[in-house]
Amino acid sequence: MASTLAYVIDPNLASNGVFTAVVIIVGYWAGVMLALRGGIGVIARLASSGVLIGTLIPGAILVLLGMVYLLQGNGSAAPMDAANLLPAWTGIASIVLIVSNFGAYSGMEMNAVHVNELKNPAKEFPRAMFIAVILVLVIPILPQLSISWVVPADQISLTAGVMQAFSVILGQFGLSFLVPIIGLAIVAASLAGFMTWLSGPSRSLLLVAKDGGYLPPYFQKTNAAGVQVLVTQGWLTTALALLFALVPAVSNAYWIFMTITTSVYLLVYLLVYLWLFVSAYRLCKLRPDHPRGYRAPALTLLCAVGFISSVAAIAISFVPPSQFGSGSPWAFVGIVGGGMLILGLLIPLVLIKTRKPSWRVSDPQGVSS
Repeated sequence: MASTLAYVIDPNLASNGVFTAVVIIVGYWAGVMLALRGGIGVIARLASSGVLIGTLIPGAILVLLGMVYLLQGNGSAAPMDAANLLPAWTGIASIVLIVSNFGAYSGMEMNAVHVNELKNPAKEFPRAMFIAVILVLVIPILPQLSISWVVPADQISLTAGVMQAFSVILGQFGLSFLVPIIGLAIVAASLAGFMTWLSGPSRSLLLVAKDGGYLPPYFQKTNAAGVQVLVTQGWLTTALALLFALVPAVSNAYWIFMTITTSVYLLVYLLVYLWLFVSAYRLCKLRPDHPRGYRAPALTLLCAVGFISSVAAIAISFVPPSQFGSGSPWAFVGIVGGGMLILGLLIPLVLIKTRKPSWRVSDPQGVSS
C-alpha cells in the first residue's frame, strides 16, 4: 500500500523506508479507529468493495493493456517461448519466491470466524471458498505475467512492481495521468484487505481466549460494536513498522516479513494436520452417517498434499532468494528462524503456560464482557 501510494505522490518514495513506516503506522491506526467504531459489518462492506475497485478492475486493465502492448509489436521483457516456460534453475535460491505463493492463500481459513453470520453456511461458505481459490489463482498469475512483459526482471520491485508496470504501459498509450487514479484504487483494495486482517485473526484469538482463559480479562473486552480491543495490537504493529525505516532496502524488509509470516502460517498448518486433520479423518471413518453441513472431498489426499507442501515451503523459506545478492545467508536464516521461533512457538507456549481458569468466560461467543 505504501509503495503504491508513492506513485500517487512521488515514485521515488516507493523505496523509502521512512515513508513506508509512516504510511503503515498512520494507515493502521486509522483502520483501528474505523474498526472500533463500525464493527464487523463495516469491515465486510469495505472488503467486498475494495476487491472489486482495487483488485479485479485494475488487474483486468493491466492484463488487457499488456496484451495490446505486445500486439503493437513491442518486445516482451521476459522471454515468452516454450524454453522459458519454467524458471531458470540456478539452485534453490532461484525459486525461493515461490514461498510468496503460499502466502497468497494464508488467511483463507480466518473467514471461518464469520461462518455463523451467514444465512446458509452449508452452501454459502463452501461456495465462497471455491470462488476465492479461483480468484487467488487468477489474480496473481495474469497481472504478474503482464508485469513481466513490460518491466525487466532485474528492475521489478517486490512492493511496487504493479505500479511500475502501470507506469510503463499507461505511458506507452499516453495515459500517464491515470497512474495516480489506478494507484488510489489499489490503495483502496489494500486498505480493504488490511481491515479484514485487522479484525479476523484477533477475533479468533478473542474467542479462544474466552473459552480457554489464555488471556487476561483486559484483552477479552469488546466495545459496544462487538469489536475486540485492538490498541495493543496497534502498538505492536507500530514497532514492527519502524523496522522498515531501519532496513536499507524496502523490498528486502518486505520479503523478510512475508517469509516469516508465511512460515509461521505453515507451521500452524502442520499442527493442524497433526490434530484437526487427523481428527476430521477419524470422525469421517468412525461416524460416516453423522449429519454434517458439508464434506471435504478426498480428505486423505488433501491432508497429505497440505502436509508435504507445508514442510517443503518451510524448508525453502530458509534459503535467501537470489535477488538478495551477496548478503550473509546465515543472517537471513537467523532472522527467519528467530521470527518463526518467537512467533510460532515461544509466544504460544507462554500463553498456554500462563493461562488461568479464572480468565475463562462462560459464553465465549458473546460480543461483550
